[in-house]
Amino acid sequence: MHYNLALIGFGNVARSLAKLLIRKRDLLKAKHDVTFSFTGISTGRHGFAVNPNGLDIEKALELVESGKDIFPLSTFNVQDSLSVIQHSQANIMFENSPVNTQTGQPALDHIRAALNLGMHAITANKGPVVHGYRELTKLAESKGKKFRFESTVLGGAPTFSVMREAFPLAELESFKGIFNATTNIILSRMENEESYEEAVKYCQSIGVAETDPTNDVDGWDAAIKVCALVTVLWDTSLTPQEIKPIGIRGITPEMIAKAKSENKRYKLVCSAEKVNGKIIASVSPQLVDSTSPLFGMMNSSTGVTFRTDVILDYSIALSEKPGLQGGPVETAYGLFADFVNIVKQ
Repeated sequence: MHYNLALIGFGNVARSLAKLLIRKRDLLKAKHDVTFSFTGISTGRHGFAVNPNGLDIEKALELVESGKDIFPLSTFNVQDSLSVIQHSQANIMFENSPVNTQTGQPALDHIRAALNLGMHAITANKGPVVHGYRELTKLAESKGKKFRFESTVLGGAPTFSVMREAFPLAELESFKGIFNATTNIILSRMENEESYEEAVKYCQSIGVAETDPTNDVDGWDAAIKVCALVTVLWDTSLTPQEIKPIGIRGITPEMIAKAKSENKRYKLVCSAEKVNGKIIASVSPQLVDSTSPLFGMMNSSTGVTFRTDVILDYSIALSEKPGLQGGPVETAYGLFADFVNIVKQ
């Protein structure tokens, strides 16, 4: 079967996805008899392009990566993302616009539009999961389509699908993990006697932290990932503002050194627990000792441990891969996995 694909957002993750799809093209055909074309692309800084007969994706990648506009590839005069979705005649829309932790927009509107037009919707954007999960899931079901979002937590690791498919009717009691690689790198480097400022600059230099690292160091990125898990796995709405995350700015070298002398270390711990039907969630720096699964997660390592009523502790860990963990390739693979799981059904 042939699928037309629309890419809303064409940053590092979406470009990595395009390259991954190209690399896996022959395997998709051989294993699942699936072929595809890219029929719509929306970028933040390099314009918009639509061609229902198929865009030259290699040329699009070349243009964007050289700082040029993709409009010359288009057969339609489209000026915004919604127009790209409407004219692309896509079967599947990948939504990778920047995350809005407060409202989930404009990703929410993009996904609504795609589902209403009969497309499957796949996203790495945490905003629409936290702010629109129930609505978008019901809309997808009403259209006979899928809304998938594996990449929103722990990149390409199968976090949601494990609970959805591998643990049928298991009741989740709690989870605890490290969801933000940037803060983990900072704390790890502070253990090696770098200052907080030096560690932040290092993260910025390798591209895992923004020029303004607020979302990472103040815990907002971690909090919205906690909210995504709570919203989906417990079907309970929760926003980052309700969690009120505490970041790592208050962790001093003296605190790090004292913890190290006691064979402990600070981690930005993300957790949630269901107690008497109520969800208690938090994001805060915590001391962990060598008995904790989080103790050995250094530098860019991330992971989560789930506790259920039938399997006490089940952990997913992404091992250290300096400068890349949680990066575009891993996140792109989560999008790709969602795509494959949809088309093979």
